Parts: sequence; C-alpha cells; structure tokens
Amino acid sequence: MASFRDRREAGQLLAKDLAHYVGRTDLLVLALPRGGVPVAFEAAKALPAPLDVFLVRKLGVPGHEELAMGALASGGVRVLNGSVVSSMGIPQETIERVAAREQKELERRERAYRGDRPWPEVRNRTVILIDDGLATGATMRAAVAAVRQRGPARIVVAVPTASPDAVALLEREADEVVAHMVPMSFYAVGQWYNDFAQTTDEEVRSLLEKAASLLAEERDIR
Repeated sequence: MASFRDRREAGQLLAKDLAHYVGRTDLLVLALPRGGVPVAFEAAKALPAPLDVFLVRKLGVPGHEELAMGALASGGVRVLNGSVVSSMGIPQETIERVAAREQKELERRERAYRGDRPWPEVRNRTVILIDDGLATGATMRAAVAAVRQRGPARIVVAVPTASPDAVALLEREADEVVAHMVPMSFYAVGQWYNDFAQTTDEEVRSLLEKAASLLAEERDIR
C-alpha cells in the first residue's frame, strides 16, 4: 500500500509538483517539525528557497492520541476540531490540560530548533507550508492561521499525501493546496510510507543548517 520509500523520496516527488514556483524570489518554505522537515528540505533545495521551521503541536484526544482534537502553533494560535470535541464529549478542562502540556513542548522545540536565530520575514512573501502528510488537517490549519497573521502575500500548503477531508478543509483556508496523492481510503499518514521512522531533533537541526548552506552556495553561483 505504501507509496513513498521515505520522507526524502516524498519530498523529491512533492518538489516536482511545486515546479511552477521554481525561480520565484519571494519564496519561503516553512516545515512543520519534525516529520515535515526532511520533506521540506528536498522541496526547498529544488525550488530553491530558504527553509525554516514553524512549530505546531497536535492536541491529541487522551487515550486516542493519534486523533487530533485541535492544535497549537507559534504565536499563541489554537485551533480546535469542533466535530471531534463534540462527538467525543471532551470537556474544556481536558482540552486545557492537554494544551498546557503541548505548549511546554512547543516552547522547548522552538528553543531547540531556532535557538537565537530571528524569525524569517513573512510579510508579502509566498509561504509554502510543508508537512509529511495530512490526516485531519488540524495541525496544518493552526499553521495557516498563525502564518496568516504575519501578512504573507500567499500561503501554499504542500504535502506528499492527504485525506480528501483534509484537502477540502485546507482549500478553504490556504490560497493553494498541493498534495501529491489524495487516497480515498485514508487512515493515517504513516500507511503511505515504507519508512516512517521518527525524525530526531538532531536531524531537524542538521537539515536546517544544510539547507542554509546550500542556498548560500546557490546564490553565490548566481
């Protein structure tokens, strides 16, 4: 059933789907850590475009953590999946407890990945938000809402695979959605990868550094 060998191959295929942006000087690629970073690295390298991370944490339903009842994003944005919250009768205090825990992890990762680097300029740029896939779309919705507050010219959501429901949801909130494949039968993102091993913090840092180095070389050649 798997369609991608790993995130690297998925990113290379996605880069081809984004070919209409090659050469644009206003591009900024933002990856959703951790799994979105290896995918976005390949796309940013092909475009070529600067690569950075945008921190989003899924709010998993207690006992069913794979199911998102919402998400948090850098900038204090919270998006809730109303249908999941209401259908499962999740009380507000549970949402607040999970949100507090995930906020701490978001802040930890912000320090770990970005360190002292300034936030990249977003205003009036075309921002391509990349993850390794979309199941419910809640995480990406939080990212779109938070980036929108920073005044970009255009927000593009790009993923190797997504559920039809997630694509329909994001098409209403992003300016463009690029999904390499949208299977009708969609259970989880990992089912479409042969290798879906967890991306480490060290891999994230390494890919960000490598992307910056490659882009500098590209600009020197020009």
